[in-house]
Amino acid sequence: MVPHLFFYQLTLIALVWLCLMLQWVWPSDCATASPTPPQPTPPRRQHSREPKPFAGLTRKPHCDACEHATAPRPQAPAAPPPRIVPTRGRPRQVDTSQHFCPYPDCAYQGWAGWGNLRANGHPNGGRWRQLLCIACRRSFLESLGTIFHGKCASVDLIVRVIACLAEGLGIRGTARVFEVEANTVLQWLVEAAEQLRAFSQHFLHGIRARQIQLDELFALLSAVKDGAVSEAEAIERLERSPQWVWVAMDPESKLLLAIEVGNRTRAMAQRVVHQVVQVLAPDCAPLFLTDGFREYLTALLTHYGQWVQPPRCQDKGPMPKPRWMPRPGLL
Repeated sequence: MVPHLFFYQLTLIALVWLCLMLQWVWPSDCATASPTPPQPTPPRRQHSREPKPFAGLTRKPHCDACEHATAPRPQAPAAPPPRIVPTRGRPRQVDTSQHFCPYPDCAYQGWAGWGNLRANGHPNGGRWRQLLCIACRRSFLESLGTIFHGKCASVDLIVRVIACLAEGLGIRGTARVFEVEANTVLQWLVEAAEQLRAFSQHFLHGIRARQIQLDELFALLSAVKDGAVSEAEAIERLERSPQWVWVAMDPESKLLLAIEVGNRTRAMAQRVVHQVVQVLAPDCAPLFLTDGFREYLTALLTHYGQWVQPPRCQDKGPMPKPRWMPRPGLL
């Protein structure tokens, strides 16, 4: 018998011969095609280190304070009314130069020391003097427009209560010290805060500053400093509470331009920046320094931005949409 190894060798030889015949008969694309020269390797693209321009926003960010902004303060008329000089009787003993007529339809409304006011005694034996405007023939108390108007308590008591609250004493503690109702102390505090806001709006305007620091503080600073609470845990805990104090300050003069209490949101950032813009001069764009809170950028672009039409490409493609970008010289 023929051994099986012979058949295996014969089969292997037949397969090798078949592969050689197929390679010789089959057309080769590489043989017919002309050899192509090797392509040079393109140089690796290097990233530019130059700062890229700000792309801008497709629409102006929303600011609730701008939409609900109050009307501008009424300005005094260009031509003042004639000054009233008394020609008969003895000279007036009561100085009324620090007061003015509060009625809007009076020609002397807002003009202090114009000679149109006369002292008219103390109605019903009260503490405050009554003033009479001889132009419109109407009277008002000299305490009008202050926190003492309509109060039965003495001026010294109200001043001492507000001073204790300013020193950090609580409302209930102040009420127990001066034997006053806590609701009364709270009402006086609210009225004093409104007076302070009106005073700040009257005097703080047209300010020119080179730097403005914007920052928000939370109430667990001592716990974070002692290591009892981590900073991340404190921020996570206070994100849901309105115990954030927002401050805008001029670091050179130490002047507080705005202070608010609220959540750490974009709406509060818009509100604080809106107040700063109202205080600064119209042509003043200072350097704003923040703690990295990203909502400040949106708030600053809302109040210091303008619509810019990007240039059209040379291939005359579609006209690009305008974008809300910083004014020249801001960033």
